[in-house]
Amino acid sequence: MTKKEKALEIIRRLKEEYPDAGCTLDYNEAWKLLVSVRLAAQCTDARVNVVVQDLYAKYPDVDALAQAEPEEIEAIVRPCGLGKSKARDISACMRILKEKYNGNVPDDFDELLKLPGVGRKSANLIMGDVFGKPAIVTDTHCIRLTNRMGLVDNIKEPKKVEMALWNIIPPEEGSDFCHRLVYHGRDVCTARTKPYCDKCCLNDICPKNGV
Repeated sequence: MTKKEKALEIIRRLKEEYPDAGCTLDYNEAWKLLVSVRLAAQCTDARVNVVVQDLYAKYPDVDALAQAEPEEIEAIVRPCGLGKSKARDISACMRILKEKYNGNVPDDFDELLKLPGVGRKSANLIMGDVFGKPAIVTDTHCIRLTNRMGLVDNIKEPKKVEMALWNIIPPEEGSDFCHRLVYHGRDVCTARTKPYCDKCCLNDICPKNGV
């Protein structure tokens, strides 16, 4: 089985296992996902979803958040960790959206990368989830699982994992595939305990079975 054939089979099985998998950050507007994904660095999505409720209650749109001082934002988002740098990035990002993009989030990958605090992972998440464009989000689950499954060969650098996966994952499947890896990584192919290979839907094709 080639890597591309294995990737297609893994995608098929994970679709059956997690048919409704989606982004675990709560948002109903593109700019809110931009804020949440910045806050999610070294923080759980569950905590981010709680913290942003207070942030949006006080600053309900891009204009309001753009006018807020970084210190005011930091006071709210501090529970997510790295409060000072995250607040600074969010403030600068919202001001750019207001001044350059009329309050909208750009739907261009390279333009997203120019925004403060936005890296490839965040840009791909927004491209896939908000705009429905091909995307591969190489978060910690994606990197860990694709290495274990043998889709990439001992590659840990996010960009290199992303580039390797683009060669074997159909573009239209990338975003949902990465979401399903998050679910699978939390429930079965865990990081902090030994993987639960006995209940894994991929155990017969995974080279790391039991490791």
